[in-house]
Amino acid sequence: MQLIVTRPRAQALAAVQELRDRGVDAVALPLLGIEPLIAVPVDGGGAPRDAAGGAQGSAQGGVHGGAPGGTNRATEGGAHGGAADEARAALLSAWGRLREYRLAMFVSANAVVHFFAAAPLGATWPTQTLAGSTGPGTTAALLAAGVPAACVREPAAAGGRLDSEALWLVLRPLGWQGARALIVRGEHGRDWLAETLHGAGAHVDLLAAYRRTLPSLNAEEAALLAAVQAHPAQFAWHFSSSEAARHLPLLAPGGTWRAARAYASHERIAQAARDIGFADVHLLVPGTQALVRACLAAQDSTAASEGRAEGPSPGPSPGAVAGPYVDASGRLAR
Repeated sequence: MQLIVTRPRAQALAAVQELRDRGVDAVALPLLGIEPLIAVPVDGGGAPRDAAGGAQGSAQGGVHGGAPGGTNRATEGGAHGGAADEARAALLSAWGRLREYRLAMFVSANAVVHFFAAAPLGATWPTQTLAGSTGPGTTAALLAAGVPAACVREPAAAGGRLDSEALWLVLRPLGWQGARALIVRGEHGRDWLAETLHGAGAHVDLLAAYRRTLPSLNAEEAALLAAVQAHPAQFAWHFSSSEAARHLPLLAPGGTWRAARAYASHERIAQAARDIGFADVHLLVPGTQALVRACLAAQDSTAASEGRAEGPSPGPSPGAVAGPYVDASGRLAR
């Protein structure tokens, strides 16, 4: 059983390499696209949107950058022309006022990449500002961007959850009455932490640093998707976001996934997989280790079943059972 990694392309390729290094037969099929809101000349581009005060009026006791769930006109219809100028100005404003925030929380590694991509020349992270993260991927991106480890706050490793609720358990004891917080995210996203911080007395600003989109598959990815549709039971999917799961029926109309397996690290994501037709959905503890264990167990089970059905025969080494259309290196068999 081959594992389909559905994260945005760059992250999916990195994840696939790590999984292969640990014995998992994995291949990338991105179901989520990431686009910058403004052009920034750095790896993958950068991006921002309205945040950190500016024309949003008083921050007294409110959530700004558009109320939670809203959008700012600077990003509607794409950040072109004046919208891109507004987005750039908002991002620079956020950087200029970064030391005024007690917390800057990043919802994902993409948020980190696009926020830091547009940093003014010579900008450094203020040591008085905490950097919030919901998991190891985002934390790694923060550290790589130069944020001091002492500034980073993330969910407790033993908690078994990597989300805003778990992060809040770490942040709540610090007291937030009158403090300022910045949340860096995509154009749209969950507003739970913004609302919770606001309810605790904080002044909250929202900054959209990128746009999540339906991806455009290249020829190899499209061929892989067709192969998976033809033989769904021979593949497992790893969904790292609900939005990625919802994109699958848009990219593969008419696909039926009842015979396929899905792995998810959060109940919301697991439910999104069920909603699009997956019946065999496994909820895993967040992190690569749990996913590797589940995949290796599935590969061993598949190898054992094939051995009982066919008897001894030359084949792939244990734990490396490739799908019929994708070889063990993760490339389509021609």
